[in-house]
Amino acid sequence: MGIFYDQVKERMIRYAKIDTQSQNGISKTPTTDKQFDLARMLRDELEQIGVSDVWLDEQNCVVYGVIPSNIEGGMPIGYVTHMDTAPDASGTDVRPWVVKNYDGGPIVLNKEKNIVMTPEEFPNLTMYIGQDLICTDGTTLLGGDDKASISSVMTMAEYYTSHPEVRHGTIALAFTPDEEVGGLAKDLDLDRFAAKIAYTLDGDHLGYYEYETFNASWATVKIKGRSVHTGTAKGIMINSVDVANEFMSALPPFEKPQYTDDREGFFHLISVKGSCEEAEIQLIVRDHDAVQFANREHYLELITEELNRKYPAGTVTLSIQEQYRSMKEVIDTVPFMVDYLCQAISDCGLEPKSIAFRGGTDGSALSQRGLPCPNLSAGYENAHGRFEYVPIQSMEKNVDILLRLNELYANL
Repeated sequence: MGIFYDQVKERMIRYAKIDTQSQNGISKTPTTDKQFDLARMLRDELEQIGVSDVWLDEQNCVVYGVIPSNIEGGMPIGYVTHMDTAPDASGTDVRPWVVKNYDGGPIVLNKEKNIVMTPEEFPNLTMYIGQDLICTDGTTLLGGDDKASISSVMTMAEYYTSHPEVRHGTIALAFTPDEEVGGLAKDLDLDRFAAKIAYTLDGDHLGYYEYETFNASWATVKIKGRSVHTGTAKGIMINSVDVANEFMSALPPFEKPQYTDDREGFFHLISVKGSCEEAEIQLIVRDHDAVQFANREHYLELITEELNRKYPAGTVTLSIQEQYRSMKEVIDTVPFMVDYLCQAISDCGLEPKSIAFRGGTDGSALSQRGLPCPNLSAGYENAHGRFEYVPIQSMEKNVDILLRLNELYANL
């Protein structure tokens, strides 16, 4: 066991037990008041371990803290992690427990309900033979996304406050709500945040990092039909459900999430509802390439125009709302951030691996707001579901990576 083993383990288990599930379709911030339970715990813990300038934004549920520099020079650096857990699986009454020295076989999560996690279904388990895994009881998610990150960041902070002799520059901390439902750190006060560059820690597979995410938008298609009695409908009726089906049929059949990977973009239907009189389609658009992303949005406009030529003008209306853009165009202007992150990962005995992240992070939006934010993996596995687990050794290693990264920035 490393020197951080007990700290990250205790923190992860304690944080996991707090229900911080966010909720889609809620306009208030945060979307669930229970996220304040963890926010207040983190505020109190930061103050207890001696972090400076600790403040909880009681309106927007953002926690701030600063570890002041103890050197001359160096470049301030920040870390942003999110407190909420995904609405995809229950976050209520989470019961974390530890599989010690995992042997590579099936893990019985819940004997009473016969819930078993097997390496046949989840082959990544074989990467962690001999390690200690924090698991669920198979009825809830665990919340390693992103509480594994919070555990590592808080342990890093405590190390500095309890070891004042260790050199470091200014380190800014922020813990945000609602990332899982598209909040994307929108209420993070960049003037209060004590650094001009930062890293998020939000992803699976230890040692991975991302500096490229999807460009993303949300599209709503509304269709206005014309209903008359079916007995006299010929030449008069416009069935909006039929028009909706025409719209969906015009989408490229294999440019969907289930048929794409790597840097391939897609259209994804979220919901379809309707009657003869009215119908509505909700879909998302994703692409890593900015030009291809724009082409995808334009393609939706072309479908809309064609249907409005076929049917009366105004039958189909399209609205597109940008959700976030790829961080790559911003990170490319500060390439040293990726270089230092790779060096820190490598110096800690891992091979840095990068992927074009098929999603978005808080860093996607923060980068566009002027706070460049590459992403470092938190090390959890099977996020958003009942089979989620976190290797304790992965959280330990992330503390080492953060310490080494801070050391590199302190030497600037």
